[in-house]
Amino acid sequence: MSDIAINNSSELQGKYLTFYVDSQLYGIPITDVVQIVGIQEMTSVPDYPHYAKGIINLRGNIIPVIDIRLHMGKPEIAYDDRTCTIITNINGNFFGFIVEQVDEVLDVQPDEIAPPPKTAGTGMKLLTGIIRLELPNGEEKVILALESAKLLGESEMNSLLCQVG
Repeated sequence: MSDIAINNSSELQGKYLTFYVDSQLYGIPITDVVQIVGIQEMTSVPDYPHYAKGIINLRGNIIPVIDIRLHMGKPEIAYDDRTCTIITNINGNFFGFIVEQVDEVLDVQPDEIAPPPKTAGTGMKLLTGIIRLELPNGEEKVILALESAKLLGESEMNSLLCQVG
């Protein structure tokens, strides 16, 4: 079916890939990440939502690409040499998420994740928790934890996949 490797081993549990969108640090479980690629030429798809920049062909796999910044309602910015696409596996389907910059992979303990605030904002629906890490210099690093599957709703995923498949 696909030649993109999917690594979901138990040694990756508790690890998060962190990245920046609009100067805010976010994290997704590394088990959802297939690979990270630079910005590639995308083929636009008619009637795609404004935040879906198109599709890419990655080793024979046609992958819809979403600009997370636009999906979150932020203004569009030019891509630069730090901009990259995180290829994820969501329920057996590949999606690419454009982020401004990948930061690092962190090992996060369950007690370092607080539940997200209970507010009605759409941005809060994406959050699975707030990661608070104590840095060696005594400062605190705050990361908004996301679930890849929540970045796109089920009907949204199906719509994007139907238009390319």
